[in-house]
Amino acid sequence: MTSSPTYRAWQQLDRVPGGSRLFSLAAMARVPYFASILPHVRRMEPGVAEVSVPKWFFLHNHLGTVHAIASCNAAEAAMGMLMEATVPTTHRWIPKSMTVAYLQKATTSLRATARLDPLDFTQITEGVELVIPVSVVDDNGVEVVHADITCWVTPA
Repeated sequence: MTSSPTYRAWQQLDRVPGGSRLFSLAAMARVPYFASILPHVRRMEPGVAEVSVPKWFFLHNHLGTVHAIASCNAAEAAMGMLMEATVPTTHRWIPKSMTVAYLQKATTSLRATARLDPLDFTQITEGVELVIPVSVVDDNGVEVVHADITCWVTPA
């Protein structure tokens, strides 16, 4: 399986001190919209990715908690890192839809974790929908948001 350039960059940078921060900055440069949440990619490997998001003023809603859409952005960032680490270059992916449940007020920084069971991509010979579950938890480990992100995966 040939890895994506994004995943290869992660593998190189994660080995050096401050590398995950540098990778996260590069990811924000590549996808500027994510810069609004200041994501820090903490883990990226086939089948799992974790992204943390700090609670800061520009993410606050009128209640002083982390805005719901910021939580969605965190979920999408984690899903994207998961897919970049999991989907081989023989295939491509794109998000298609997202179903979100807002479970609790988010009063702290957040960590979004996306997971996907192992797949045999050689069996994907035409378009298929994959649902990626993403759990967004607060600093106390309480799930505050759950997202199911459907991705369309096809051979390249």
